[in-house]
Amino acid sequence: MSWLGAVMRQVCPRCRRGRIFRLPVFREPLDMYETCSECGLRFQREPGYFKGAMYVSYFLFVVPATALYLTWLAQGWPMKYLLVSAFALSLPLVPLVVRMSRVIWMYVDRMFDP
Repeated sequence: MSWLGAVMRQVCPRCRRGRIFRLPVFREPLDMYETCSECGLRFQREPGYFKGAMYVSYFLFVVPATALYLTWLAQGWPMKYLLVSAFALSLPLVPLVVRMSRVIWMYVDRMFDP
């Protein structure tokens, strides 16, 4: 399985078979397994391990927000519409983005520190 496919399926960065999260995203967004069921990789290496995932989630929100902002500027619509639409579009995506940022962080960390 490719790196991108494994990230999208949210599976273990070492074996790419074991699931990382227990429940569907909108039931319990951060309910993770402690270790991989297939290879035994420990997902949270130390306290504060996922602080780096905050930077990833920031990037995952800033890129689409910038595109939305530029689109609204080109249309010439008022700023209040931009703020309301950005809030309405991004709020439902928060659980998904938090999960994806944790998975991406684990994969990036695994590349640099196996």
